[in-house]
Amino acid sequence: MYQILTQDGNAKRGRLMTVHGVIETPVFMNVGTAGAIKGAVSSMDLKEIGCQVELSNTYHLHVRPGDQLIHELGGLRRFMNWDRPILTDSGGFQVFSLTALRGKIREEGVTFSSHVDGRKIFMGPEESMKIQSNLGSTIAMAFDECAPSRADRTYIENSVARTTRWLERCKKEMQRLNQLEDRVNPNQLLFGINQGGVLEDVRLEHARAIRELDLDGYAVGGLAVGESHEEMYRILDIVVPELPREKPTYLMGVGTPVNILEAVHRGVDFFDCVLPARNGRHGHVYTDRGKLNLWNAKYERDMEPIDAECGCPACKHYSRAYIRHLLKAKEMLGMRLCVLHNLYYYNHLMERIRMAIEEQRYNSFLRERLEGYQELGL
Repeated sequence: MYQILTQDGNAKRGRLMTVHGVIETPVFMNVGTAGAIKGAVSSMDLKEIGCQVELSNTYHLHVRPGDQLIHELGGLRRFMNWDRPILTDSGGFQVFSLTALRGKIREEGVTFSSHVDGRKIFMGPEESMKIQSNLGSTIAMAFDECAPSRADRTYIENSVARTTRWLERCKKEMQRLNQLEDRVNPNQLLFGINQGGVLEDVRLEHARAIRELDLDGYAVGGLAVGESHEEMYRILDIVVPELPREKPTYLMGVGTPVNILEAVHRGVDFFDCVLPARNGRHGHVYTDRGKLNLWNAKYERDMEPIDAECGCPACKHYSRAYIRHLLKAKEMLGMRLCVLHNLYYYNHLMERIRMAIEEQRYNSFLRERLEGYQELGL
């Protein structure tokens, strides 16, 4: 199912064979929370810009349009016309991000007030697995609690212990659901999530506990939620070696190109982040020299593409000056072109990373990229 093709130091070049297609790793998953990338980007666009895996969110699709409806329509892939792999987040992050809309976290799960219409929604491990099974994604994520990184030790220890118990329930329920006759994808994979804030001993103990469950892949969650980059890298340095190397290793919600390069160096090979799409919607675009702000007046007469070496739809056809005009005129096309460019940049950065690992030159590629980004900054 998962194969390490080659390694360069800790960096691994892998391949995950799934029922919905092959995923070449390291990979960046393009985030379409509600079944679409924000910025008027379609599933056909995603193919053109080199997306291998689309990521959607369990909670948001459960709220609207409803996972049962999507199941009746043939699953999320058919619903959004996407014939490649999909990973669904479990809804666990909403336990962290929607604190104003949720009740107390209990052993059974969490009750939310819908951000759409205020109705009460209960979600626990079994409910999350059922929703993801209805969606029929390629990879389902276990339901967990992403505790605040600065929470006190007692809170984090109790949260992590509960997350482990929830993971055991997720595995049991996923096995049950995959045996049902009406499942969209009876071969759904399950990834578990390591938590523990920035407490090294808690992280280590949790990694050692969950690796015993022999899951399809393992994620490091609860990072990029307020801690420094140095703290993130420190946690990766101690956690990733404790997770099964022969399984995919996923760093959730991270990050900048530098974060990705540093994490690959430490053995991570799955990534996702809203950053390229979000920054694109605000006219901030990525290049090998760093990030450009197209709102800047110096681009008013600049007829060069965003990046002369880029093959994305924006760079092949339009100038910085024109895209800046679209942004200032509040034309949706400006936002769309910037999002397409950024996702193309991330997807093809991963392609270059894979090639560098294959050619045993990842360390020099890492140094080259870190030096390049310093010119304009990220």
